[in-house]
Amino acid sequence: MNIEFVREYCLSLPLATEDMAFGEEFLLFRVCEKIFACIGFEHPDYFVLKADSEYCIDLRDHHPEIEPAWHWNKKYWNQVSLIGSLSDDFIKSLIRHSYSEVVKKLPKKVRNEYPEIEEV
Repeated sequence: MNIEFVREYCLSLPLATEDMAFGEEFLLFRVCEKIFACIGFEHPDYFVLKADSEYCIDLRDHHPEIEPAWHWNKKYWNQVSLIGSLSDDFIKSLIRHSYSEVVKKLPKKVRNEYPEIEEV
């Protein structure tokens, strides 16, 4: 897996968008204006994903490729390395989990307006 595949997969999720709100060094992926992933171009072998707080810790404990995300709330954000033994399917599942974590915190009105975001 490479960073371009991560980008394409993130954008394949319903209503996913990308922007560079943090400057030209970072590519952010959002659903309904809320960030669910971030790629830093200075370190293209890593990207950042959100996770449930307990799952964050579990992932870090079991996968050396997953660490607390630098400059993000370490309770909810992990840095994922593309170098190592994580399978493509597992990385996709992490991306979907991050997306779902953001979606479930959206206001009910927004979730009702876009039912396709609940299906991931």
